[in-house]
Amino acid sequence: MLAGDGAALKRLSRQAARAAERGVRPVADWFEAVAAKPGEVVALTAPLDAGFRVPDCAATVIAAADVHGGTSLKAGAGQPVILPMGEVDLRVGDVAVDRDHGLCVFEGLERIGTGDGGSTEALRLRFSDDAILMVPVAQADRIWRYGSEEEAVTLDKLEGGTWPKRRLTTEAGLARAARAMLAAAEERRAARAPALVPPEREMERFGAGFGFPLTPDQARAVDGALQDLAGERPMDRLVCGDVGFGKTEVALRAAAAALLAGRQVAIVAPTTVLVRQHLRTFERRFARFGIGVAQLSRLEGPAEARRVRQGLADGSIRLVVGTHALAGRGVAFADLGLVVIDEEQRFGAALKERLRTLAGDAHVLTLTATPIPRTLQSALVGMKSLSVIATPPAVRQPIRTVLTPLHDDTLRAALMREKGRGGQSFVVCPRIEEIGPMAERLTALVPELTTVVAHGEMKPAALDEIMVRFADGEGDVLLATSIIESGLDVPRANTMLVLDAERFGLAQLHQLRGRVGRGQRRGVTYLLTRPDRELPPAAEKRLRTLEALDRLGAGFAISARDLDLRGAGDLVGENQAGHVKLIGLGLYQHLLQLALRAAKGEPAEDWAPEIRLGLAGDVPEDYVPEPEIRLGLYTRLLRLGSAEEVEALRGEVEDRFGPPPKGVRALFALAHLRVACLALGVARLTGGPQGLAVDFRPGCAPAAMPLSEEITARDGRLILRRPGDDPDRRGETAAEFLHLIQEARDHQG
Repeated sequence: MLAGDGAALKRLSRQAARAAERGVRPVADWFEAVAAKPGEVVALTAPLDAGFRVPDCAATVIAAADVHGGTSLKAGAGQPVILPMGEVDLRVGDVAVDRDHGLCVFEGLERIGTGDGGSTEALRLRFSDDAILMVPVAQADRIWRYGSEEEAVTLDKLEGGTWPKRRLTTEAGLARAARAMLAAAEERRAARAPALVPPEREMERFGAGFGFPLTPDQARAVDGALQDLAGERPMDRLVCGDVGFGKTEVALRAAAAALLAGRQVAIVAPTTVLVRQHLRTFERRFARFGIGVAQLSRLEGPAEARRVRQGLADGSIRLVVGTHALAGRGVAFADLGLVVIDEEQRFGAALKERLRTLAGDAHVLTLTATPIPRTLQSALVGMKSLSVIATPPAVRQPIRTVLTPLHDDTLRAALMREKGRGGQSFVVCPRIEEIGPMAERLTALVPELTTVVAHGEMKPAALDEIMVRFADGEGDVLLATSIIESGLDVPRANTMLVLDAERFGLAQLHQLRGRVGRGQRRGVTYLLTRPDRELPPAAEKRLRTLEALDRLGAGFAISARDLDLRGAGDLVGENQAGHVKLIGLGLYQHLLQLALRAAKGEPAEDWAPEIRLGLAGDVPEDYVPEPEIRLGLYTRLLRLGSAEEVEALRGEVEDRFGPPPKGVRALFALAHLRVACLALGVARLTGGPQGLAVDFRPGCAPAAMPLSEEITARDGRLILRRPGDDPDRRGETAAEFLHLIQEARDHQG
């Protein structure tokens, strides 16, 4: 029995008919298929990912995907990349930055009067000297999260402070940075790279070796990478995805495309453990194509390293996996087509620059689980292509995270429970000198378990051997330092105990816990603290954040939160870290985008239309009880840039909270009007019982607006005379009026 969908089934049927020298009979359903005569070949339209046997009726089902490979889902044309964001942007007690007044503390939402007898919610902001400012939620888009703890910053004065000068200094620096970024982008656009177009059938065969259907996000990432490779410009694509979400499969298919097109490929990873993991994965997938994989890292002896370098130089080695040794002296490629940089966040800026120099005119694909802000911001403003894998594999389950004091009974119970379900465990120490005492403690607590030790001071070959053997199932417990945080794939490992968890960074802890639960069992991570030592408030907040963010795909929220808790440091580069520290990451990115528009000669004023129609938009507490989520909804509505984004958010809200009440419907109506006003350059949209008036920004009024008894023009203002007392109907009329203005502008060209 043949199964497939559309053209794939027709193609498979033709191949089967030629091979079997007999006809293939189409069948309407499963019952007709299993009733076929012995030896008969039938074709059933069914979108299966893999074939199977049916012993009861001696039938064998062959899926088109078994023969041709899985067909990836196609991304919609022009589909915007939507980054996975935390549900709450600004929490009560967080440090915020008011675009007009500077650093403050967000103390919550309160209801205030509006002067017309109504009321609205407002943000309560506390500045230096306990000065309070109430900001209506209609202006919430001017408030950005700063992120650091209040104790680590100096709040601004509400009046007469240094904020205006700091903001001007930052904007000047951003203008210089924007010009440099545009110059780099222009240089990239002018560069040329050979188009890599592999045989379609061979790519389908390679895809079939995956064994699982691609998630929609994986499919879009693969399609984006293949389109980049087939273009004339060098690919510079960043693939962001949480731990265990399938970034490696994107790299595998990009590598296959380059190799099948006849070029060399280099895979660069930060650790020998990850290199060894990739080596085994790539060897397994490329074996059927007769493509060998070489390795270059500290694990190779001088003779083997010379052999690999010679093979890369003369082209006899087409695929190599290695550490930064690939960027070392004496390494040259005969025909390098693609460089894949894995775990980019673990490489320093200088090393990444050497890797890009190594690439030359080759394509570059970067994989990262915790995108550093500079990389992410440049991706967002078009400096590089961006693929986000936010959809977890179907079998992946969230990792349960528990914050608890370290006691012997906790250690034994956790380790024995994992042993009881046939799995393996990790015990992670922050320091190498603590491994010896902990090994003795484990021997006394769980003598029935086999414990192996791994840390960075071991000889490379011995360390690699221990890691690989544990991944192959030898040993019950791996006692190690954080060296295991990247690349170690142990499907049977489902329990991790992290000792002195407060000594680790938030993103590092998330990477560590991503080592467990990679099979079909749910993983659990214990964050253990000293029972005789009180946790500092900042450390406890960091660990509680990790405990709360235990959903799949939490890595992006954790990465942002880790930056907030630790401060920007050098994560955005030496030149820009000072700017982020002055104004916060969110406002920094916003102002950078404005600076980029200005550098391009585009309008770059930070303005918002004034809309006064009597529409009362509001999110009732009985619809969204949590104040932080209500604030997030207000803010997102004010920062949307298109009607499509407004409708997408409306669907998200309805899915989560149910049919929206009148006040929320009014908010979405106002959001649509705001987006239209921004596109048309409408500075002010006002309305009352007698009609509507539209005032434009300079140079934005349509040159030839059709006028009538209902529509008139006076001093650059357009007036629509249409009486009506219902504010909701007035909002609908305003949308129609703006649509007429858009049509007039389109007509004049």
